[in-house]
Amino acid sequence: MGRYFIKRLLSAIPLLLVISFLVFMFIHMIPGDPAKLIAGQDSTKEEVEVVRQQLGLDQPLLKQYGQYMKGLVTGDLGNSIRNGKSVVETIAPRMKPTIMLTVSAMIWATIIGVALGIISAVFHGRILDYVGMIIAISGISVPSFWLGLELIQGFSVALNWLPTGGLDSWQSYILPSLTMGAGIMAILARFTRSSMLETMREDYVRTARAKGLTESLVVMRHAFKNSLIEIVTVAGLQIGGLLSGSVMAETVFSIPGLGRLLVDSINFRDYKVVQALLLFFAAEYIFINLIVDVLYGVINPKVRYD
Repeated sequence: MGRYFIKRLLSAIPLLLVISFLVFMFIHMIPGDPAKLIAGQDSTKEEVEVVRQQLGLDQPLLKQYGQYMKGLVTGDLGNSIRNGKSVVETIAPRMKPTIMLTVSAMIWATIIGVALGIISAVFHGRILDYVGMIIAISGISVPSFWLGLELIQGFSVALNWLPTGGLDSWQSYILPSLTMGAGIMAILARFTRSSMLETMREDYVRTARAKGLTESLVVMRHAFKNSLIEIVTVAGLQIGGLLSGSVMAETVFSIPGLGRLLVDSINFRDYKVVQALLLFFAAEYIFINLIVDVLYGVINPKVRYD
């Protein structure tokens, strides 16, 4: 497994290089001139050109990309156009809120989603199945920004139980976590139900029942355990999307995380910060997929890595 892990890590390097190039070119295709924003709306063409030269934006794109890659290899991601700080100093304080939101949202969404899926599969065609699927369909259908606003209206404005936004205490994470995790919970519930229903039709499940095992043992030890690989695959993909998709929740709840930083940096044409964030999201997505692949061997010892 160790050789497989290292091999996958090394194979991710060319992919990250391609992603870095695409991100770099995409950022520079966005309309707007950061030099003009820095110089001010009343600045002259000469003043804007001076700022462009200071930022290195007057050089050919390929040369700019070469300098960017040189800095990336040496760990120098440059300075933010917006605040003059290094990119690392700009991003680092924003990581904790986003990671906390992602972890909390994923924990409750996984527990509730998988539980709903199992219950719906066990009580297939009965009232609990219908209730579980109504909850799941609602979670997928409701837009996250609308859900966030409704949660604020209900729990913050009407009941005054929770903060409307910011990060004043641990309670500030509850509503945005619910907003971020609702869709993931729904996806996991539907996928778990589908996978469990398919597994429970297998011969080894019928054999387990014929041996006289209790229904709970049949469901958890045989049906659920053999559905885990598919469930872990879906959950892993959702974690990657959740971390990079925190923009909506952080914007609605005014949370100073990576998602909000990305939006602000795009609006200000802060190229270096946007490039670093997008590359970070791509890297964590690749890494999570690698972790999921490794977990296959933990869940099912029959899985072998060549």
